[in-house]
Amino acid sequence: MIEIQDKSAGNFLWLKLTGKLKDEDYKQIIPQLEEIIEAQGKVHILLELEDFHGWDVHAAWDDFRFVVKHRNDIERVALVGDKKWQEWMARLGRPFVRAQQQYFDKSQIADACSWLEEEYEKVH
Repeated sequence: MIEIQDKSAGNFLWLKLTGKLKDEDYKQIIPQLEEIIEAQGKVHILLELEDFHGWDVHAAWDDFRFVVKHRNDIERVALVGDKKWQEWMARLGRPFVRAQQQYFDKSQIADACSWLEEEYEKVH
């Protein structure tokens, strides 16, 4: 499941990813994300992984297509998790996104938010 968290505001998106993502998850969330990108322009995204088990094949393709389509619309991505493979996953995605990306341990969620806000404050 992918949920937009209440902490999202303006061009800051906080998404919580739980369980194993499926095509249906992307069909629900992508129109919402594209509306936000259209309204806000470039976005900063915090991806909070909680009890996250990855993607099924179709969802992985959905994710790839979204990232490629919006690679110029995403400035920074903070990936927050608690497993070593999630940190590895963050590094693996770097070639597909122009955004700056950084992995944070779950205990560093406040640091992830600060890192996302830091760049926004420099530009605005």
